[in-house]
Amino acid sequence: MSLTPDPSVIGGVATPQFARLPDPRALFQRRATRLRHLAQASNLGPYLRFLADLSDAQGRVAASLDAAAPPDPALIERNRSYRMPPIDRAALIASAEMGRILDALLTEADAIEMPALARAALQALREAPASDRQALLAELAADRVPDGFAAPAAFAAAALQVAAARAAQALDAGKLVPIRVGTCPACGGRPGASMVTATQHQEGARYACCATCATQWNEVRLKCLCCGSTKGIGYRAIDDGNADPVIKAEVCDECHSWVKIFYQNRDTALEAVADDIASLGLDALLRDSEWRRGGFNPFLIGY
Repeated sequence: MSLTPDPSVIGGVATPQFARLPDPRALFQRRATRLRHLAQASNLGPYLRFLADLSDAQGRVAASLDAAAPPDPALIERNRSYRMPPIDRAALIASAEMGRILDALLTEADAIEMPALARAALQALREAPASDRQALLAELAADRVPDGFAAPAAFAAAALQVAAARAAQALDAGKLVPIRVGTCPACGGRPGASMVTATQHQEGARYACCATCATQWNEVRLKCLCCGSTKGIGYRAIDDGNADPVIKAEVCDECHSWVKIFYQNRDTALEAVADDIASLGLDALLRDSEWRRGGFNPFLIGY
């Protein structure tokens, strides 16, 4: 474990765009590719390959649907004035489209190779009454996974990610405004991690990555994504022999939380969800520390 400053903060960064919206088809394809690559050298290989197949299923569902309609412009302007996100998560999970996406995702997932317990969870979710499905989606929409429901939640979360990413893609990035610290300006969700980007002309800018809709939004480099403090920020990493690891935990001594930060400017292959899961060793390192995990990832439960 190491505690080091972040020297790449020093120097000028061109003013970055505030928000970057997802392209669902490209998002899930890239995630699946990254998961399969990470699985090759990981003790989590079987789980990463399962999630790669699930990402492929998400991509197929997204590709089968027409483009989502944007929200009513009047609603967007009203929400902007109150610093509220344009996507209403409660309305999203209650929509007819959400039900269709969940059904389609469960059908696609049926062809995935998986352990018997996961297969049983998939079947149980397919047969569950609408009220139980809504209850599970409501928990996920609140960035929670209920105890004992990790397996069915993985499938429901995958469907919710498709629906939310489609809704986010339909927005106008230029109309999004900051909501609160660590809050997605598109759907109001929590970030899973943050990324120091390698995007041309914006190298070194930091973006928080929504765990649900995959919108990315610009945040100050030295700031806790949980409480907003710029004091007491440090970095922890696994000592793997690299002088400056590309994955670190940004710890905050003010609220005692931590969120992973990925340095895509040094490794362009990094992907927010895939590398969060594959870097489970960092979670294990900090699990019994004074800091609690602040990033949300529905596929990484228990840490």
